[in-house]
Amino acid sequence: MSTELLPTAEVDYPTGDGKPMAETEIHFEIIIWLVQTLRWHFRDVPNVHVGGNLLLFYAEGDKRRHVSPDVFLTKGMDKERRLNYLLWKEGRPPNLVIEVTSKSTRREDQEEKRDLYQNVLKVQEYFLFDPLNQYLRPQLKGYRLQAGVYQPIESVRGRLPSEEIGVHFETDGNQLRMFDPETASYLLTKDEHETREAKEQRLRADEQTRRAAEQTRLADQQTRLAEEERQRADQEARSAREERQRADEAEQRIAELMALLAKSQSQQPPTGQ
Repeated sequence: MSTELLPTAEVDYPTGDGKPMAETEIHFEIIIWLVQTLRWHFRDVPNVHVGGNLLLFYAEGDKRRHVSPDVFLTKGMDKERRLNYLLWKEGRPPNLVIEVTSKSTRREDQEEKRDLYQNVLKVQEYFLFDPLNQYLRPQLKGYRLQAGVYQPIESVRGRLPSEEIGVHFETDGNQLRMFDPETASYLLTKDEHETREAKEQRLRADEQTRRAAEQTRLADQQTRLAEEERQRADQEARSAREERQRADEAEQRIAELMALLAKSQSQQPPTGQ
C-alpha cells in the first residue's frame, strides 16, 4: 500500500448564512447608509476596507465558526470586494465593528458577539446602536479594547468618538450620524454629497442670476438717471439761451428807445427863441 499523502480537499466557505440581512427596513437602511458613508469618506485613503453583512471566518478549516458583522472597517486591507472574509488570509481582524441591534438580537450582540470580538478577533472598537430604542440604554453604546478588555467609550459633547476612524457617532432619532471633528461637518454618502453639491451649485447659480439681474437693474437705473441728467442739462441750456435771447432783445429795445429819444431831443427848437 502506498504511503503517499493525498492532497487535502479545500474547504468551500459559504458566502451566506441564510439569515436576513436586517431585522427591519430601518435596520437595513442604516446598515447600507453606514457602509456607503464610510466607503465614501475613506475613498481616497488606501488600504481601508469597509464592508457589511459579510461572513467572517476565523478558524481555518472550520466553516461553522464565523460571524457576520453588520458594518466593519479594516485598516491595511485593500478595497476589493470579497465573497467572504477569511481571517487567516487577510491576516488582520476588523479595527471597528458596528452592530445595528434589536431586541431579538440583544443576547447575540451583547454577549456572544461581544465576547468573540473582544477575546478572539480582538476588534479594537465595538459599537451597538438600537434604532428602535427597544432595549439599549442609552440607545448608542461604544466599547474600546484596553488591555484585552472592552471599556465603555465616554461621550464627548453628546457623541461617542472613535479613535480608530477619527469620527464621532451620535444618534438622531432612529438614525445614526457620523461627525467629522476636523471639518466640523457630518459625513455623507456619495449620493448625498452629490445631491448637496448639486443644490449648492443651483444656489450659486441662482445667486449669480440674482446678482446679474441686480447689476442690470443698477445699470438701467444709472442709464435712466444719466438720461434724466442730460435732459435737465438740455433744459437748463435752453433756458439759458432763452434768457440770453430775452436779455439781448431787451438791450436792443432799450437801444432803440434811446436812439428815438436822442432823435426827438435833437429836433426840438432851442429854448428862448
